[in-house]
Amino acid sequence: MRMCIVGAGAIGGYVASRVAAVAQTSVLARGETLAALRASGLRVESASGAVTVPVRVPDAAAGGLGAGLRASDSAADLGEQDVVVLAVKAQSAPAAVASMLPLLGPETVVLPALNGVPWWFFDGFGGPCEGVHLDSVDPGGAMAAAVPVRQVIGTVVHFSCSSPAPGVVRHFSGDRLILGEPSGQPSQRLDVIATVLREAGFTIDGSGTIREDAWYKLWGNLTINPVSALTGATSGRILDDDLVRGFCEAAMLEAREIGARIGCPIKESPADRGVVTRRLGDFRTSMLQDAEAGRPLELDALTGAVREIGALVGVPTPFTDALHGLTRLAERVKGLGR
Repeated sequence: MRMCIVGAGAIGGYVASRVAAVAQTSVLARGETLAALRASGLRVESASGAVTVPVRVPDAAAGGLGAGLRASDSAADLGEQDVVVLAVKAQSAPAAVASMLPLLGPETVVLPALNGVPWWFFDGFGGPCEGVHLDSVDPGGAMAAAVPVRQVIGTVVHFSCSSPAPGVVRHFSGDRLILGEPSGQPSQRLDVIATVLREAGFTIDGSGTIREDAWYKLWGNLTINPVSALTGATSGRILDDDLVRGFCEAAMLEAREIGARIGCPIKESPADRGVVTRRLGDFRTSMLQDAEAGRPLELDALTGAVREIGALVGVPTPFTDALHGLTRLAERVKGLGR
């Protein structure tokens, strides 16, 4: 299998480091990350120690296992792939998709390992938003045109990593990926990809309701992430403040009602979800890490998408609106990503 990971940050770097042992693996990266990979390899740190995966430039003899990763900032250098894992922040996805087109053949499968609502979410889903392309996620429908839903296998990531420096990944916990065909049906290509990822050491759960899995993860991230970026607080401190927790739960009720209307029901209460979050420990969210590093925030695919879908299905979102507006303003004032 020829697999390319687009983006070599926290999630993409971790996936690449594991898959390199079992598939012909390449990384589409740029700037400081690409320079660090070529100079020092891909370093992955975890509780069990540190490993470095060697990285080489593409060449005509590319292929084989045990030779490390191929890395380039040119998709044309890497060539057509069997599987492409899109592992960038949601706000970077439109540009990343445009840059990765040479990787895609007619049978290439794309695994969008993105937070929030993905661009393909309503294609073939039915219900009140069938075929809608959200401007908050995919302005003008450009990603849907480049990567139609027939080439997608839905992907929900359940592990925690950070990237403290270019070319360095720190793995904290988890190794679980949920994969599912958007149609909800089993497929041979899903089985093959799942087998390879299991061989790479990931825990793979197949899902016939992958959109519900994506919405449930969004439900957990919707409030904790932006509140952490606003306040600098870890998850435990957010949940310990009764006023802040109440605000978060009110926004989550809005998202739960939206989910019920679009076909992604959630049986739990926000308080139930808070119990699950506490089990993960007192952690620094990915959005807090981005804010502290001066990077743009992954806001539109979370709160922005919830607001847009709420308007489509007639669910008012005053608490989500407030959270979105405050975090967006903080991002602008702090000049994140400029």
